[in-house]
Amino acid sequence: MIHSISNIKRSKRDYIVKSFKRDWQLYLLMVLPLIYIIVFKYVPMGGIIIAFKDFIAKKGIWGSEWANPLFKYFIAFFNDFNCMRIIKNTLTLSLYGLIAGFPLPIIFALCLNYFKNRKIKKAIQMITYAPHFISTVVIVGMLMAFFQTRAGIVNQLLSSIGIAEIDFFGTRGTFPHMYVWSQIWQSLGFSSIIYIATLAGIDPSLHEAAIMDGATKLKRMWHIDLPGIIPTAVILLTLNLGRILFVGFEKVLLMQNPINLNQSEIISTYVYKIGMTSALPRYSYSTAIGIFQSVVGFLLIIIFNKISRKFTDSSLF
Repeated sequence: MIHSISNIKRSKRDYIVKSFKRDWQLYLLMVLPLIYIIVFKYVPMGGIIIAFKDFIAKKGIWGSEWANPLFKYFIAFFNDFNCMRIIKNTLTLSLYGLIAGFPLPIIFALCLNYFKNRKIKKAIQMITYAPHFISTVVIVGMLMAFFQTRAGIVNQLLSSIGIAEIDFFGTRGTFPHMYVWSQIWQSLGFSSIIYIATLAGIDPSLHEAAIMDGATKLKRMWHIDLPGIIPTAVILLTLNLGRILFVGFEKVLLMQNPINLNQSEIISTYVYKIGMTSALPRYSYSTAIGIFQSVVGFLLIIIFNKISRKFTDSSLF
């Protein structure tokens, strides 16, 4: 038994050596990406220890004293009067964006898949993909220009049909809608690429058989296309749930103003302000909040992955 196990290990080792000798160029291409991931993704993870210390920049991470109690900054966050408000704002934007934005790329990909005119299809793809490559700063600038109280095109259209002008950036309740739907407009086409690629991989004979049986396009979408993209959709939904507390920081920060701050202050902008821009930066406190975000995201991925594995045949791992 021991002899057979050693033979198996030796054969695996020999296979790895032969594979490396045969494909050493491919392994060489992996070196730089691996270095990048280790240096910029894994090494900085050691900095999470700051959350458990009374960090002083002059003393450094290891020279700073341990917090007493150890979870002092986590407790401070949950006792902060801003805590529930910023968590609520973060969840509102994230869940709103997920509910409104997740199905739309799927619907768009399904509809685009049945376009017969290739020129129109390519034109639609180009028009819908383009906003993804516009920078966040430009997008927010466009929103400010379009939704200006007097000169904005939106308010001019409202005035032309007899509706009073609306201060979109200063009216309570408009911020979540502006953020979410502008985000959907910007990402709709690009997010649909993976679904279009998945639809292209579905066996054409299934559609041919369905057409022979008299199935309409809607029935083919429901019984052939949707089951074909469900595994991809489940994986993407799992990953999106893992980032439920990581709402787009740059865009929210640029859209913020003193009037909508009560609705637009989210965890990411709060961490940035207390950790970077305040007169006395609170590094340990901001790091503790960042760990809280990551832990919640990790738990959501684990939970939803188990649920998807139980009720469907697809899961992330």
